[in-house]
Amino acid sequence: MTSRMTSRERWLAAIKMEPVDRMPFWPKILSNYAEEQSAPFNKMTLDEIHEWIGTDIHKYVKGCTKTDQRNSSRARKLVSETEAITVYRVGAKELRLVHHYDPYSSSWHPVDHPIKNLADLCTMTEFFKDAETVLDEEALKEVRIAVEAAGTEQLTASCVGTSPLMNFVQTLAGVENTHLLISDHPQAVDELFDAMHRLVIRSTEITAEKSPVDILFLNENTSTTLISPEQFERYSYRHIREYAVVLNQAGRLSYLHMCGHLKALLPLLSTIPVNGFEAFTSPTLGNTTLLDGRSTCGDKCLIGGTNAFLWTKSENEIIQQLEEDIESLPHHRGVVVTSAGRMPNHIDPPKIKAVCDWVKAYPAIN
Repeated sequence: MTSRMTSRERWLAAIKMEPVDRMPFWPKILSNYAEEQSAPFNKMTLDEIHEWIGTDIHKYVKGCTKTDQRNSSRARKLVSETEAITVYRVGAKELRLVHHYDPYSSSWHPVDHPIKNLADLCTMTEFFKDAETVLDEEALKEVRIAVEAAGTEQLTASCVGTSPLMNFVQTLAGVENTHLLISDHPQAVDELFDAMHRLVIRSTEITAEKSPVDILFLNENTSTTLISPEQFERYSYRHIREYAVVLNQAGRLSYLHMCGHLKALLPLLSTIPVNGFEAFTSPTLGNTTLLDGRSTCGDKCLIGGTNAFLWTKSENEIIQQLEEDIESLPHHRGVVVTSAGRMPNHIDPPKIKAVCDWVKAYPAIN
């Protein structure tokens, strides 16, 4: 049995696959969670709610890079409370990305993508070729302040970027058009992805060298409901592996944020030199159990283990499912129990605390 750890020590040990005093627990409550709760939680900060629950806090910190455009521009304008438009300009050419705000999920979603055809694809390639990733000195100052404020209890993490294919499918082209463009114009897509990759690799290099946060991650949202295993291997795998190698060679801890269906990708994912997978989502929302992850990716920390649908059930049902999944594991190193994706706002703190207390009391096998 290890001695009593701080939350940060517990997180770091789990990420490194080292023994822990108990499994860390982190419910991903974000944004306007507090204001949708009843008293007294609606008057608390998120940190205060985490403290009341007993969370091992994972603190997101902004990045320390920015993108400079020489002869092009990108500008986002809030048109209304529920609509935002981002305009990409390259000379006289203009592409528009439209986001709508969904109050139920408290998030912005793209509803009109900027790339619709080959001409748009070529324009966006010009945009990315015109850009350079550089250190943002002011942002780095803010990162240092945030890390200092987190102290010794909170793990800090920053995103270095998103790989080209996932940026393409989620934001720039959309799911349907992604597959059509890859099929109809593979060389043009490759040219765009090369331009995008150059920026992300530079962001990874700069952040690995300069950022003082504990761990760095790629915001991938990978799922075989969006892309095929073949597309992952053809595009995402080689890019992500390059980013991971940069972080690994710099001695930085890293994880991949992948919140979708991953089971078919686990053999490939096991070969990427990252420390873990975050938002590792169980069935039925995801399709990977903790045992799936441990069986195929024995040296990776699994950060997740539940899903939003499970959290709508009673606390006893949540605990029963967690107990079954955790007891199936050969050991409990490298397991961080979280809500995987975002915790639904209607799940109240007392239910989360009941599950947290159970996780804290569970006798972890090191």
